[in-house]
Amino acid sequence: MTHVSFTRMDQGTPEDFALLAALEERERPGIASQVLGLLQGLASADSGYQIDRLTHSLQTATRASRDGADEETIVCALLHDIGDLHAPDNHAAFAASILAPYVSERNAWIVQHHGVFQGYYFFHHLGGDRHERERFRQHPWFDDCAAFCEDWDQVSFDPHYETLALENFVPMVNRVLARQPWTQEG
Repeated sequence: MTHVSFTRMDQGTPEDFALLAALEERERPGIASQVLGLLQGLASADSGYQIDRLTHSLQTATRASRDGADEETIVCALLHDIGDLHAPDNHAAFAASILAPYVSERNAWIVQHHGVFQGYYFFHHLGGDRHERERFRQHPWFDDCAAFCEDWDQVSFDPHYETLALENFVPMVNRVLARQPWTQEG
């Protein structure tokens, strides 16, 4: 069988769903290359910054690496803005939804919330509240997310910073996204 027998999921058989699971498993090794493609696409957008969004991502990961962060955290630093073009109003959630099955809850939370934490540096210039992140003050990973933005994200717009090339990070992305994902509810 190369296709399922149903046109409605509630009519599917165990064989149908076994087929779909096998096809999905066959596609799993391609996830890293698809995500890297999203990342590379950031180079083509006119961001208005002195560097493109891909270079920003590479600088963020380079800083994390040079600070001795673990591989998973470096990958999160690299991929934290992959949603910039596809979900500009929700870019952090976009990135977190892709990474969450493969990374720790802590790192997924940091990626998910880095947008509001990054706002500390600019929301007030746009009439917003730079302290919006304070609503998360009691969260156990508040300080980790604040440090992510302070040390790596908000400082990574420098055209003169010696930034590592994407090739330095590809093996890490491949390893992290090759992990067996955990099952999510919903």
